[in-house]
Order: sequence, then structure tokens, then C-alpha cells
Amino acid sequence: MKILGIDTSTMMGSVGLIDDDMPLGQFSLNIETTHSERLMEAVVTLIEGVRVNLDAIDGYAISIGPGSFTGLRIGLGAVKGLSMATGKSMVPVSTLEALAVNIPFCRYLICPILDARKKEVYTALFKYSDDGSIIRLTDDMVVSPEILMDRINEPVVFMGDGVYVCRDMIMRHLSEYAHFAPVNTILPSGLSVARIGLQNLKKGITGSGNMVPVYIRKSEAEVKLEAKNNR
Repeated sequence: MKILGIDTSTMMGSVGLIDDDMPLGQFSLNIETTHSERLMEAVVTLIEGVRVNLDAIDGYAISIGPGSFTGLRIGLGAVKGLSMATGKSMVPVSTLEALAVNIPFCRYLICPILDARKKEVYTALFKYSDDGSIIRLTDDMVVSPEILMDRINEPVVFMGDGVYVCRDMIMRHLSEYAHFAPVNTILPSGLSVARIGLQNLKKGITGSGNMVPVYIRKSEAEVKLEAKNNR
């Protein structure tokens, strides 16, 4: 099965295509332009580069959060359009799980962290089982880095754009327990989203036109509207 994976949860936009266990290609850019400007161009560049027709793709996997509110909306909107145009399935994928699987067979605790602003991070904890499958230990959450550090008392590998914001603080709190994913695995990957998407599709986990991003916390607009209504 050919699965196109899309991640727009951070500034790194990534599109990857797999055919069962075979990676066919990936297009990723970590630059300051909006995903609305480059996402569909990246999709076209990728599928033309690997010489696969859009109709040959069996499903579209999308990271649905947590992450950038705007980025998530753009990515999900694009996948809904592709699904509607082709009649193929949409498959939701946790952004944090897609980060965690970037380092397979890791013997340490795995902690993806995404910058949530307001001195908080989006995070969850994972670990690999002996058979190589990844186990989720917590739900997705938004917490201060300090609270997260207090929950960790064993060797751990961090990845995600939150590393660039929190690295010094992590080292102060965890010292020799703290490890950081290699540069080629530290940010979201379209191939990882596609890989989890394939697994989810085989399990019958698909989305519909009503699928929405997983924000975890309310947007600024929602907070302001609630405050206005409560006056």
C-alpha cells in the first residue's frame, strides 16, 4: 500500500511517501515560510519525483497534533482536499508518536517535546517493548518543562523543536540522564507519519470530513472569546 504522510505541526514541513515497508521519498523544509505557500508544491514535487500518480496512493496520513494551531489546520485542510478529490482514506497520526518512532529500538525513555509557547511544551512519554513495538506511557499533555522534568527519574531521549528552547534547562535538571536525538531524527518526518498511518489504516483507524486537529489547549481566539462572554 502506498501512503502519503504529511506533517505541518512545526516550522518543519515534511511530506513522505512509502510503499508498504519501502520508503519512496521525502521532502522536508525548515524555513520561515507558511505551510500554505509550500505544502501542495512539496506534495507535487514528491509524487512527480518518484513517478507515482496521485490515484495510485492508497491513503493520506496526517499528523493531527499537538503543535502549531495554524500549521495543523493547513495540513488537515490539504489532506481533506486530497481525500475528497481521490476518494482515498484520511488517517490521523499523533504528532508526538510520529516523533517518538524516529528512534526505533531505543532502550531509554522517549520524550518528544514541542514548543507550546507561554513557557510550556507539548509532550508525552513513550518506551519500546522487547518486541520493538512502541508503548505510549502517558496521554499527550501541555505542561511547563519544570513539571515534566520532575516526572522523569531515568535515562531519557528528547526530540522535537522544544529541545532548542529547553536544552540548557533539561541538562540542569537531569544531567547524565538527558540524551538528545540525532539531528536527522530530532524533527517531525513525513515518512514516520506515513509509517504510522499505514499501521493505523490496517487497523481500520481512519478519519472523516469532520476530523479536527488535536490542540490540547484552547487557542488565543477561544480564550479571548470566553473572557469577553464572561464579562
